[in-house]
Amino acid sequence: MTSFFIGLVALSLLVVLGVHVTLLGLIARQRPRYRAAVALLVPPLAPYWAWRSGVRVPVYVWGTAVLLYAFGVAITSR
Repeated sequence: MTSFFIGLVALSLLVVLGVHVTLLGLIARQRPRYRAAVALLVPPLAPYWAWRSGVRVPVYVWGTAVLLYAFGVAITSR
């Protein structure tokens, strides 16, 4: 059972990182372009700025993966 949660943590972290890079690319296409660099340093700004620009589905995926990651870390750290 523990290996399941370790896999959940690993997979959700990969999804968070992949979607975050996608969000950075989408943010970099819009002006002002410096937001992508700032969102790289402050990760919660990426879904915020993407949401404000009308990109919804990747933001939902990002949020769900972050929640699954937090849940997996909480379970495996017990």
